[in-house]
Amino acid sequence: MPSRLNPYLSFDGTAREAMQFYREVFGGELTLNTFGEFGAPEGPDANKIMHALLEAPNGFALMGADTPEGMEYKPGTNISISLSGDDSAELHGYWEKLSAGGTVSVPLEKQMWGDEFGACEDRFGTQWMVNIG
Repeated sequence: MPSRLNPYLSFDGTAREAMQFYREVFGGELTLNTFGEFGAPEGPDANKIMHALLEAPNGFALMGADTPEGMEYKPGTNISISLSGDDSAELHGYWEKLSAGGTVSVPLEKQMWGDEFGACEDRFGTQWMVNIG
């Protein structure tokens, strides 16, 4: 898959409802995965959305998730930019540049769903997520 850039929205327990609404607005295919499906079946977030992807017929892509317990949800700043794909060298290069001088909240490393993933805030305060499949 070529690398792509798209918005990633955070919600406070309403990701499923919101992403279903956006599917009604834009059409397309919606994939919803819960925290329980990815290794936390007994936890307090088991039924919350860990990752949602809406792929609209016009090429739009919108991602979203519920904020897990213990992480701060900040309305008004609940958007990140997601870079994803399978070109490891390209995406690692973006990660190195984006995280330099910024704050890494999740180091870019292999995650429980099998991909490499990292999250950071760049030196200008923009939130970024990088996922390498």
